[in-house]
Amino acid sequence: MKVLKFGGTSVGSAQRMKDVAKLITSSRNIVVLSAMSGTTNSLVEISDYLYKKNPDGASEIINKLAIKYYEHAEELYSTAEYKQRAKELIAHHFDYIRTFTKDLFTLFEEKVVLAQGELISTGMMNLYLNESGVNSVLLPALDYMRTDKNAEPDPAYIKEKLKNLLQEHSDADLYITQGYICRNAYGEIDNLQRGGSDYTASLIGAAIHAEEIQIWTDIDGMHNNDPRFVEKTSPVRHLHFEEAAELAYFGAKILHPTCILPAKLNNIPVRLLNTMQPDAPGTLISNSTEKGKIKAVAAKDNITAIKIKSGRMLLATGFLRKVFEIFENYQTPIDMVTTSEVGVSCTIDNRKRLDEIVDDLKKYGTVTVDDDMVIVCVVGDLEWDNVGFEASIVNALKDIPVRMISYGGSNYNVSLLIKSGDKKRALQALSDHLFQN
Repeated sequence: MKVLKFGGTSVGSAQRMKDVAKLITSSRNIVVLSAMSGTTNSLVEISDYLYKKNPDGASEIINKLAIKYYEHAEELYSTAEYKQRAKELIAHHFDYIRTFTKDLFTLFEEKVVLAQGELISTGMMNLYLNESGVNSVLLPALDYMRTDKNAEPDPAYIKEKLKNLLQEHSDADLYITQGYICRNAYGEIDNLQRGGSDYTASLIGAAIHAEEIQIWTDIDGMHNNDPRFVEKTSPVRHLHFEEAAELAYFGAKILHPTCILPAKLNNIPVRLLNTMQPDAPGTLISNSTEKGKIKAVAAKDNITAIKIKSGRMLLATGFLRKVFEIFENYQTPIDMVTTSEVGVSCTIDNRKRLDEIVDDLKKYGTVTVDDDMVIVCVVGDLEWDNVGFEASIVNALKDIPVRMISYGGSNYNVSLLIKSGDKKRALQALSDHLFQN
């Protein structure tokens, strides 16, 4: 059995839903759906009005969104019976959302409101499949997807509950379920946050030991560079899980870096596919490595570099610990680190506590801050004994000033820090030098 996940754009209209239905009915799989594109943003806006105690503003957005769904229902279904059933489904969820305009609104209620998008899209898809003669069954994510008291997924619970649901509906030809949403350890409606629906698909795949996890988007796999800035990019046909995680962390928006961890740990391949070009091979992510090959380049924007220089650092035990404890105290993760005998440079992508961090760091040395930087990440099989790849990367950037270089923490990544104004030129130079020759 495979797990197939479709994002919001893939189910963003009646026609897109019909196209997805054609892709999923060929075999008995579990299909994970996001909310229809634009829905979650509207639900966030509704929640914002409710936080601000403006029920009229919330009601206006609710009504607009409901009308949009009724229009989709008219277009999606061909019989009066199923049009009516779909409209009743839509009305049920929007009437429920309207109940929150009358009472106190908190983070708990917001999570309930946000969950309605996935519940509506899966309900509508299941009705369409039933109308088309497919014996599909809804597997409610709120019945099996749960996080523990640390807000981390509870794999044992997920596996047991999902197994029971599949046995209960063992005669079904297809299973439809919601991405993103879950219950927390206290039984309240919550969400998986990181990676959303992709994370759901990976957790389900791990729970059922799936043959493969497919993530369908509107992009033909993961590209070897950012097509928004670079000419002649092409899809990468195969990536190691570590390579995919590095690219996702450093800017490749097609994946969230943590969402494929359950698949990696359970050795389940993940395939990235394009709903607009279903015959394209996409990108396969697995635990196998293509030796000696540089695969792709990604960039992470809005980076701040911080350098702490101290003449007292030489042979001073505890210096690095004190520096990193400051970032920990202000709950600010570090992306890159480089060190020398008299100083340490690091980067952050969250400036919220920057002033306080700098003030504390000044206790240990002279602090310099560089704003508006970009981390460029080169990914591939970069084992230290693969001679020459460092020279190729550095040579490609021979005309571009590089603030920091980091290598050695991973066998799959070399990171370089540059000014944001040099980003496009750097990405194109790396693409020309590493992939075009």
